[in-house]
Amino acid sequence: MSLPDTRKTAASFARRAALFGLLAGVALVSACQVRPLYSNQPLSTGSTVGAREELASIAVKPVSSRYAQQVRNNLIFALTGGGERPNAPAYSLTLSVTESVISTASIQVAKDQDQPTAGTVIMTAAYTLTDAKTGKAVANGQRSISSSFDKPSQEFASYRAQIDAENRAARELAELLHLALAQDLAKPGAR
Repeated sequence: MSLPDTRKTAASFARRAALFGLLAGVALVSACQVRPLYSNQPLSTGSTVGAREELASIAVKPVSSRYAQQVRNNLIFALTGGGERPNAPAYSLTLSVTESVISTASIQVAKDQDQPTAGTVIMTAAYTLTDAKTGKAVANGQRSISSSFDKPSQEFASYRAQIDAENRAARELAELLHLALAQDLAKPGAR
């Protein structure tokens, strides 16, 4: 009676483990579905139009403040691609935009004053997307962005720098909202 050869059984075990790993990897990869978010395919399951047309069919409700209007204008431009707004929108979007301005640095060279020399605008938007036909909320969420600016000693220059930071934050926040809306509509059961 002879003992089994351990080299052959170890090699056999390694081949079986590699084969099992390969089969498990193939099964895992085959379950994934990857597609471009902004393709010509519909985003939501019940839609018959492409992603761009579906995003363009979102009507953004009016807002009250200057910075909220900046976010709204940039978002409408992103949704429609600069084209006309739809006459009969499929969705309605309610935006609530808040802003806070904080001083972030108090560094003065050759001065004894503690005047802030840098600031940050923090802009936050909460949104609710509703189906225009049913009035049912399809998605909601919140996005936030910050934008820094210098605060020179001249009052008008400081004010203008803050306005420019608000405009930058509004543009970037609109881009975040555009992406969030596309993701929300692409989720299964969004409509």
